[in-house]
Amino acid sequence: MDRRTFNKLLGGGLVATAAAPLAPRGLAAAEPLKAGFVYLGPVGDFGWTYQHDVARKEAEEHFAGAVKTVYVENVPEGPDSEHVIADLAAKGCKIVFTTSFGYMNYTLSVAKKYPAVKFEHCTGYKRAANVSTYNIRFYEGRFVQGVIAGKLSKTGVAGYVGSIAVPEVVQGMNAFMLGMQSVNPQAKLKFILINSWYDPGKEGDAAKALIDQGCDIITQHTDSPTPLQVAESRGILAFGEATDMARFAPKTELTANVNVWGPYYTKRIQAVIDGSWKSEDVWGGFAAGMLKMSPFSNMPDDVKALAQQTVDDISSGKNKIFVGPLVDQSGAAKLPAGQVMDDGTLASLQWLVQGIEGKLG
Repeated sequence: MDRRTFNKLLGGGLVATAAAPLAPRGLAAAEPLKAGFVYLGPVGDFGWTYQHDVARKEAEEHFAGAVKTVYVENVPEGPDSEHVIADLAAKGCKIVFTTSFGYMNYTLSVAKKYPAVKFEHCTGYKRAANVSTYNIRFYEGRFVQGVIAGKLSKTGVAGYVGSIAVPEVVQGMNAFMLGMQSVNPQAKLKFILINSWYDPGKEGDAAKALIDQGCDIITQHTDSPTPLQVAESRGILAFGEATDMARFAPKTELTANVNVWGPYYTKRIQAVIDGSWKSEDVWGGFAAGMLKMSPFSNMPDDVKALAQQTVDDISSGKNKIFVGPLVDQSGAAKLPAGQVMDDGTLASLQWLVQGIEGKLG
């Protein structure tokens, strides 16, 4: 399923920093607290994993030597991930962040064996006394992208390079389509799922295929900047993913969802230090500061203003995005007029709104 061999626990992952004169409250300076991170892709993917690693470094810098972090990159979502997670716990990590959906059951299994260690699972939904879950409302940014695409697309057809048909990706496609239709009711969205989160070759091929099918704007829910680079090579506008990818396509990137994990990591590590950590579920978006848009570029000023107003309306709660009436691809009613989709339904979403072409599987 979702997110981000194996014998790299200390190589490239251990970062030691000089001790600060005073440790953060509740922690003796002589023994830094150790925090571990498990990554699906390489820290150099310049997308999902890269952004988590930026946040790891921010958290470590915040604690100025009182916290030491380690990470393991390129960990497949399979049984080997359980060994990696357990190894981090066995080697003294007091808190372990597992940053991909597919680590969920393996995180829970290890947590049972190490009840004194705290675990944080990204994008999952199963918790335990020592396991928390956290996520970002990525779909909020997808809606903003859709509004921009609706204003700029000349063909009225956008392309979506998707990863795996889990609810997070389905939410994103639906939100993008709803945003596009809010300014162009006749808009269409085509998509290709590559069945991977990070595969630059497949990502690039999918972007090329969508452009060949008549899509004149490309977005992605995959982790490398390759779709953007393909779009730039074809003279097509596009959106980045997870982090600002403008350096890879300065003439093409319109904006990007930027995932902001740093404050969350700092807060949760501090809670371990304080002894106040407890299992909880966090799902934040623009309003919580966990999501932001990179600078609006390569578009007219009126579109920039509309995009910013859309962000503001979502942040304030004025725009709830998933509001009825909503119908699926077949025209069947899925949400009555005026009703707002609840988080439980959103978290299990497995149908596509009318206007999206293609099947989930």
